[in-house]
Amino acid sequence: MSEPAVSVIIPVLNEERFLTQSVQAILNQNYSGQLEIILALGPSKDQTNKIAQELEKDPRVKLVDNPSGRTASALNSAIKKSNFEIIVRLDGHAIVDSNYIKNAVSTLLETDADNVGGLMQAQGTNTFEKSVAAAMTSKFGVGNAPFHVGGKAGEADTVYLGTFKKSALIRVGYFDESFIRAQDWEMNYRIRKTGGKIWFNPDLVVTYRPRKNLFELAKQYFQYGQWRKQVTKTYPETVSLRYLAPPITVGGLIIGLAMILFSNILDTSWLQIGWIAPALYFSVILLALFSIGSKISLLSRLLLLVVLPTMHLSWGVGFLKGSKRL
Repeated sequence: MSEPAVSVIIPVLNEERFLTQSVQAILNQNYSGQLEIILALGPSKDQTNKIAQELEKDPRVKLVDNPSGRTASALNSAIKKSNFEIIVRLDGHAIVDSNYIKNAVSTLLETDADNVGGLMQAQGTNTFEKSVAAAMTSKFGVGNAPFHVGGKAGEADTVYLGTFKKSALIRVGYFDESFIRAQDWEMNYRIRKTGGKIWFNPDLVVTYRPRKNLFELAKQYFQYGQWRKQVTKTYPETVSLRYLAPPITVGGLIIGLAMILFSNILDTSWLQIGWIAPALYFSVILLALFSIGSKISLLSRLLLLVVLPTMHLSWGVGFLKGSKRL
C-alpha cells in the first residue's frame, strides 16, 4: 500500500544559513509517497530568495510570495497552494532525519489526531549557540513543555511545528494572521476547542538552530513574552503559573532592587530585605549552571550565566509590555 501524498510548507525569511540543508533533508526523505515542498518567501535581506530560486530547479519545490514576511500569512499562503491532504509544517532552519515524514504520517494515521509533532531538539554550531541550546532543552530555561524537554507519547496542548490534516486547518479557518508569534499554540488551541486531538510523539525529532548572538536571543524571547500576553488576553482560561513565572521574576527583581536603593537613600535597614529576590534568582541560575548540559564545554556552561537571564527577563519584560494584535 503506497504512502499518502504530502505537502511540506515552510515560511522563509532571512534563512540563508540553513535553507539548503533544510530542504535537502526533506528531499532525501525515506518516503514513497508523492512529495511537494512549498517555500513561502518573505522580503529577506540576505541571499535567501536567490537560494530558494536555485532549489526551485527541483520540480518538487514550489515558491509562493509572502510580502508581509509574517509567519502566519506565509503558512496560510502555502496551505492554500498545497495539493495534498496531509500538511507537514517545517522551518527554514529546521533539519529533520530521513524518516521524519514517514513516522509523522504513520503517527497521524494511527492516532487519528488532527496534528502530531515531536521534539524541538536545539543544537548549536558554536560555543554561544550550544549554550542557548542547552538552556532551551532544560526545565530551567523553558519550563516543562514536552516538545522542549521530552516526555511520553500522548495527547498534548501543543507540539513543535506539526503534521496536520488539511481538513482540520480548513475547519478552524487557518492560522490567525493577527498573531505575529504564538500562532502555532493558538492554532492548536482552536483545533482542541473544536474537538480535535493534538498528539506528541517524542520520536519525531526536529533539529533547531538557536539564535546566533545575545541581541537576537533577547529579541526572540521578548517577542515570545509579548505574544504570550496576547494569547492570555484572547484566551484567559489558558493562564498558568509557567507563563506567569517570568513576569513575576522581573517584578520581584525590580521591587527588590528598588528596596535596596531606597534603603541606602533613606538609611532604612529593613529595606535590605530587597536582597532576597536577586539572591534567590541568582541561586536558581547557579543551580541551573550545575544541572544543565553535562556535555557542553566549560565556556558554554559559563555563558548560561548570561543566556538564562536573557531568556527569562526578556520574556518577562515582553509579557509585561504586551502587544496588540494586528
